Amino acid sequence: MAAPLIEADAVVVGAGPVGLFQVFQLGLHEVRAHVIDALPYAGGQCMELYPDKPIYDIPGTPVTTGRGLTQSLLQQIAPFQAQMHFSQLVESVTRLEDGRLQLTTDAGTTFITKALFVAAGVGAFVPRKPAVPELEAFEGRQVHYPHDAALPDDSLADAHVAVLGGDESAVMAALEAANMAGQAHGSARITLIHRRDAFTGEPSTLQQLEVARAAGRIQVLAAQVTGCEATGSRLQALRVLTAEGTETAVAADHVIVRLGVSPKMGPIADWGWTLERKQVPVNTEDFQSELPGIFAIGDINFYPGKRKLILSGFHEATLAAFGAMAFISPEKKVHLQYTTTSPRLHQLLGVGTQEKS
Repeated sequence: MAAPLIEADAVVVGAGPVGLFQVFQLGLHEVRAHVIDALPYAGGQCMELYPDKPIYDIPGTPVTTGRGLTQSLLQQIAPFQAQMHFSQLVESVTRLEDGRLQLTTDAGTTFITKALFVAAGVGAFVPRKPAVPELEAFEGRQVHYPHDAALPDDSLADAHVAVLGGDESAVMAALEAANMAGQAHGSARITLIHRRDAFTGEPSTLQQLEVARAAGRIQVLAAQVTGCEATGSRLQALRVLTAEGTETAVAADHVIVRLGVSPKMGPIADWGWTLERKQVPVNTEDFQSELPGIFAIGDINFYPGKRKLILSGFHEATLAAFGAMAFISPEKKVHLQYTTTSPRLHQLLGVGTQEKS
């Protein structure tokens, strides 16, 4: 089966708040965007790092959260029907003879676009891995990360499951594994491994952990993973060093890794541009990079006086949309229109004008 090929007027890399607002600004110019993000959902750093923490500096919104802001932006861009491509990382960007840009992702998708908007923030968020390179051989089969497909219930029958991590996602993963095991026709053994016997999370979640521990459904081990044991191509156990300094093995048919995420520049660093402190220099007229047709907005860009604020990214996205029209529709004269008065913008947004009484 041939890899997908998508031709577009605009591609936005990054589905955080600034990338989503870029979709809105392009929509006002009647440009439908495709959005690519390494995460399996929209929201970027807001959703990954502080989904429920308060944000106070969004204009006109006294207080919201990362989750709330993401939901509002998704509602705002809904009329423009942007196509989202989640769990994909852009690996390469090349320029075609006709001037358009060709992007390829690690999922095998190819995009050909007239304009590219990079709203990748501090980089693509990827799961932190244990400091045990040998475990990579078992990824996707016995070692599972947050964005992998869910384990089927019957895979836990008679299985030993090790969960690595100390935050709420790790505790929830252990509880879910214990619940799945309870529904399976075998008896699973769940071990939650963290460097110390202390966990973070909502009080209700931590209370559920204590109940599961008391019932013997989850064992907690204060230790660090130092290696693994395998028979042929199958993982059998993790080697750990306990907090007391004892080396031991923990049986593991499945390892669920919940060690958090970290941002990485990844392939963006090799796109052929000159970076300044891992950021993309841009002009402040339209936030275009040194590469024609490629615009950088939000935390990924750099210019004199740059401030890494969401509201700054919204301003950058607005001017980038105007600047990109020279590449998307060079024959079209771009006029400044106001959403308060423009019938055309009202039509695009799907809103009706109130009749004068």
